[in-house]
Amino acid sequence: MPIDAIKTVGVVGAGTMGQGIAQVSAMAGYACLLFDIDPEATEKALAKIAQNLDKGIERGKVTEELKEKALANIQLHSNLDDVKADLIIEAIVEKLEIKQELFSKLEEVNDKGTILASNTSSIPITQIAASLNHPERFLGLHFFNPAHIMKLVEVISGAATSEDTASVAKAFAEKIGKVAVLANDAPGFIVNRVARHYYVESLLLLEENVASHEQIDQLLESTGFKMGPFKLMDLIGVDTNYSVTESMYGLFNYDSKFRPSRIQKQKVDAGHHGRKSGRGFYQY
Repeated sequence: MPIDAIKTVGVVGAGTMGQGIAQVSAMAGYACLLFDIDPEATEKALAKIAQNLDKGIERGKVTEELKEKALANIQLHSNLDDVKADLIIEAIVEKLEIKQELFSKLEEVNDKGTILASNTSSIPITQIAASLNHPERFLGLHFFNPAHIMKLVEVISGAATSEDTASVAKAFAEKIGKVAVLANDAPGFIVNRVARHYYVESLLLLEENVASHEQIDQLLESTGFKMGPFKLMDLIGVDTNYSVTESMYGLFNYDSKFRPSRIQKQKVDAGHHGRKSGRGFYQY
């Protein structure tokens, strides 16, 4: 399939990541179908996208005309049967069974040429694709938060992903203004495998009372990191970050260097999920 054959992009999940993916797709001129089982979630997502575009206008990076065209390119849906597109990107909860069920349904309602992609940050692409009839048309497109700003996209091939599928997906990522990096299916892919210890070791320092989370953030930011690990966990979502660590801990056969933090687990249990809940390691 040539990249020009992709005209319509479906985004499943209207949370933080889905919003950003839909925004950049619509800004690049694609017709974008934004789906969420909750109609209110899609309405909120569209309002957030409009807010992001307004901020872009204030900074001189977006024109009023581009804003209007991008918003006009986005259609909201709450019926999965309506999500028929040339490329569909999933950005839902990090649960293997739920993702497999979703993609099986999407495969049923779309034609054989549709490329299916997951924004998963830790679940193996090959595992998700195992339940599909056409795993060669499935891969990972891993965006980073906030997706409308962060440039990197990991293009992850599973064991059955065809070279053509990976090539078209990479071209799509580049067409929407991203820096696309090809990766093979491995725990954490590239970024999360490398970055996991930015969080895990910082949490271990906190557990051992070496320093406060504020001090650790300040120290790492002073060495050049744009955000300290605790501020970044709050931005990503403490629950999401913990889920990724749990997944990688299992995928690396419970190697102690990937052990999830008790402190982070307490935050999750208390509902302190970061910015989205108003409280994480910091108050918002």
